[in-house]
Amino acid sequence: MTNAAIAPRRADAQRNYAALQRAALEVFAERGIDAPLDEIAQRAGIGNATLYRHYPTRCDLVAAVYTEQMETYAEITRAAAAAEDPWAGVRDCLTQICEMQASNRGMADLLTSAQISDDRIEELRSASGRNLIRVIRRAQRAGSLRADFRPQDIVVIMMANAGVVRRTADYAPESSARLVSLILDGLAASAATDGPPPPKQSGIMAAVQKTL
Repeated sequence: MTNAAIAPRRADAQRNYAALQRAALEVFAERGIDAPLDEIAQRAGIGNATLYRHYPTRCDLVAAVYTEQMETYAEITRAAAAAEDPWAGVRDCLTQICEMQASNRGMADLLTSAQISDDRIEELRSASGRNLIRVIRRAQRAGSLRADFRPQDIVVIMMANAGVVRRTADYAPESSARLVSLILDGLAASAATDGPPPPKQSGIMAAVQKTL
């Protein structure tokens, strides 16, 4: 009798967990990682108390939903750092990262914000950062990437793309791809002109620490 009473609760918990995962991914993709948690609970068909029982904080929920996507992000940067053609590494890396942002507003936010504190997310973010440094240095040594490009410039590009995604995704979804194409033309060493210096790394890090 005891086992019969426990089994349904376990099954209910599993269903709630799966429903939460699906709803969170949908809502974050549509509205970003600062979307109301109440909306996620409502879409999952559960109460707020159940949501918080599974995920006590927003960070817990975001990490659960986006770890796989962050692993994809890390793999994109790893492949770019090993590309046979260094410029193709730059081009493919930026294009794919910005496509990830364009297809999912939560990912657009996550790649430009350090507000989500999770060990695995930070591990993947750090690995991706190291890969991006290699991507930049290889392309600069090959003479294909403008010499003044710095790692923090990639963050600026992702921030710009995240803004474009938020403003145009529902009305002009092709805007992100257009932005990336224009940016890549400006990054080629052959097209480089004198410009202002890149932003300081400390300033960019302060910006990503800022609450969305």
